[in-house]
Amino acid sequence: MIDYAQISLKAGDGGNGAVAWRREKYEPTGGPAGGDGGDGGSIIIKATRNLSTLDEFRYKNKYKAQNGEPGGKSKKSGKKGDDLLIKVPVGTILREKESNTIIKDFKTDGEEFLIAKGGRGGRGNVHFKNSIRQAPRFAENGKKGQEIDLILELKVLADVGLVGLPNVGKSTLISVVTSAKPKIANYHFTTLDPNLGVVNIDKERSFIVADIPGLIEGANEGQGLGHDFLRHIERCRVLVHLVDISGIEGRDPIADFRLINEELRLYNESLADKPMIVALNKSDLDFNDNTSKFIAEFGESYDIYKISAATTDGVKELLDATYSLLLDTEEKQYDLIEEVDEDFLEEFYNKEIEYDLEFAKDNDIYVVYGKRIDNLLERVNLEDYDSRMYFEQKLREMEVFDRLKEMGIEEGDSVAVGEIVFEYFE
Repeated sequence: MIDYAQISLKAGDGGNGAVAWRREKYEPTGGPAGGDGGDGGSIIIKATRNLSTLDEFRYKNKYKAQNGEPGGKSKKSGKKGDDLLIKVPVGTILREKESNTIIKDFKTDGEEFLIAKGGRGGRGNVHFKNSIRQAPRFAENGKKGQEIDLILELKVLADVGLVGLPNVGKSTLISVVTSAKPKIANYHFTTLDPNLGVVNIDKERSFIVADIPGLIEGANEGQGLGHDFLRHIERCRVLVHLVDISGIEGRDPIADFRLINEELRLYNESLADKPMIVALNKSDLDFNDNTSKFIAEFGESYDIYKISAATTDGVKELLDATYSLLLDTEEKQYDLIEEVDEDFLEEFYNKEIEYDLEFAKDNDIYVVYGKRIDNLLERVNLEDYDSRMYFEQKLREMEVFDRLKEMGIEEGDSVAVGEIVFEYFE
């Protein structure tokens, strides 16, 4: 089961605006008519219960949405790029790779999330005509689509998680109570992937159960495949802890139970607080009455049930008790232990949007435009001396003059900012 993947996403770039002119009959000197470029396609991630692993991302890890088409003549806009839809299993979380920040947690079937916006299409030269520029010979380039590198983690979304040491009978139990067909054999670590199944107690009662692969001592530190297994327990609302009560392999059931509980606690304190039922499996082979010793030790702290997954003795009572406990357990147990930063993407992407600044040369006039310039012009009154000084200072802070020097501007050349034209002097 593939439950971890890294992918790179690139939304589509916006198409460039067009420089074009009206050429209708009887109007040989028509004005600008360049159309706008189309917006680039965005990338959307959608959760679905039709997928159960991240296997699709094993061989493909780069995804790109379609670019917008450039603008055309006669004010015709370019076609918008198609959005790209990527499907992931319910229970997947998204992390921004560099910061490791969780930015989305998919918990419901059909949930969609816009992860990368397509670039805005550039404006055609028709938008740059004003009282000063009657025939603008430039257009705006399309903006780049947003890019992000992600880590995908699948944390199984199940009502009940079966936990315990290897070879205590979890796979046998899940094969008895569901239609899942896990591999079963009499040796340790037979299960390497979580198995999901639906338990149908009767027509009105059912729940989803996950057979979490066997844990070992040191699992919280990543021993064996500890972190891979413990990741899936986070999602379960209720835990059923299976213990091999027979002791036929020479193990102490009481010590085994304490060991697994300690591994859960060391991985995260919240796991130790999850509601838990204890199932003493292989009770038909308990020839040393380990059951009595176990109940004497833990009977006041846990609900304990004797079962035999092999013969199904006691299994019905265990399922009834588990369902009753689920009814008393809030849905919030599905929530992640870590916090989701819902504002991360807005801050991540707005850094580049706020610094939108464009330069062009139209005949002998240097033109500066973009969102930052538009915002600045809205805040100044150029009829006021102090406001004009503020305006000039902000242009210097934006490094506008440095860029104009790189373009070859000389003293006395004209600069157009919005509808303002001034001569450049050092």
